[in-house]
Amino acid sequence: MRALLDTHAFLWWNMDHHALSPKARAVIADASNEIFFSAASAWEIATKASRGRLSLPDPPDAYISDRLTRHGFVVMPVLVSHATHVFELPDHHRDPFDRLLVAQAKVENLSVLSGDRALASYGIDLVW
Repeated sequence: MRALLDTHAFLWWNMDHHALSPKARAVIADASNEIFFSAASAWEIATKASRGRLSLPDPPDAYISDRLTRHGFVVMPVLVSHATHVFELPDHHRDPFDRLLVAQAKVENLSVLSGDRALASYGIDLVW
């Protein structure tokens, strides 16, 4: 399986948080799966940390870099094709970070690991 982590799935995996579903946990742990982390999630984490809405044990750049290396996640850059695909999405969800993740998943044909059921309205393969 090729799957894109929603930001909360990335954070919960790294915190071993109970809110991460058993199915999502199993997909991430399975070494045969290719797990992607979007640059959009890095932007979201940095934004929330700078506003005091997220507390991390290290600055965002060090925290994210360390966890990507530790878990072998593949970095998904934000391409122009991803950004412009947002235009084609219905307005089911107002969060710009989530809309960009959905666009990336659609363009790259990835499943999305997310507990946000609203994302399913975009016709993506939502795994939770």
